[in-house]
Amino acid sequence: MNPAAIIARELTKRYGELEAVRSVSFEVGSGEVVGFLGPNGAGKTTTVRMLCCFLPPTSGTASIHGLDVRERPRDVKWLLGVCPQEDNLDPDFDVLKNLLVYGRYFGLPGRIVRRRALELLEFVALSDKTHVPVQALSGGMKRRLILARALLNEPRVLILDEPTTGLDPQARHAIWTRIRSLRAHGTTVLLTTHYMEEATQLCDRVVVMDDGKILLEGAPLDLVEREVGRTVVEAWNYGEEFVHFMRALPGRLEEVGDRLYFYPKEGDHIERLFEERFPHQERLIRRATLEDVFLKLTGRALRD
Repeated sequence: MNPAAIIARELTKRYGELEAVRSVSFEVGSGEVVGFLGPNGAGKTTTVRMLCCFLPPTSGTASIHGLDVRERPRDVKWLLGVCPQEDNLDPDFDVLKNLLVYGRYFGLPGRIVRRRALELLEFVALSDKTHVPVQALSGGMKRRLILARALLNEPRVLILDEPTTGLDPQARHAIWTRIRSLRAHGTTVLLTTHYMEEATQLCDRVVVMDDGKILLEGAPLDLVEREVGRTVVEAWNYGEEFVHFMRALPGRLEEVGDRLYFYPKEGDHIERLFEERFPHQERLIRRATLEDVFLKLTGRALRD
């Protein structure tokens, strides 16, 4: 891994008796894209807000390129570009003015801010919307504008909190394309996401959180191979005889509602076994994904 851009050690956040983040430790290498995954309330956004100097840690330490977030928050913010989960664009301004006004917060000369803003609008494919009121933009356009705004100060570290939540597939892929381009140019990216495909497509590593703790971390495909294997069998409309048959096979069996999930230790011959014993059983045999790892670790029950 490259020299660390982000280092967290025993980072903790408490609200009274509620421990939202529990002694998490991790590093993000310079130029790396790392995704934080977890159900609602897992502690992802709280962790991000501490890194961004929006929330003071209760205990533990965090640093961005060697600068402590508690001791030097102003200097840390100069290094960061932040895309928050919510839309916090100024509704009274048009697209370009949102960027120009934001640039003043960094004390940049007006001509530099304007040049940079126009370059970024080209980068996020909004150059034809320069003078369009923000309220007239689609959800995907607003997310791209927020990304452009986060890049205005040429940050060394970009933090994206749920960057594509609520977007349609086309808008989501447009954001992905820009993140890949940033990665290719060496920008360090930390993102939180609920989308397993997004994490698989974009991230060098993922960190899975639940209940304020880190459960595991690693490269997406390595985690899939290690935690659930290569193959998943889903079956429905099955009987007890089929369940007994599956339990006798080497692997892990899980019944959830009206579905049965089986993670075989060796999946090469599983289709042949079904054809011989249960040729008419309704089933799907597919490659395992990061979502299977996520559900194994955090459970399938609904969360608030």
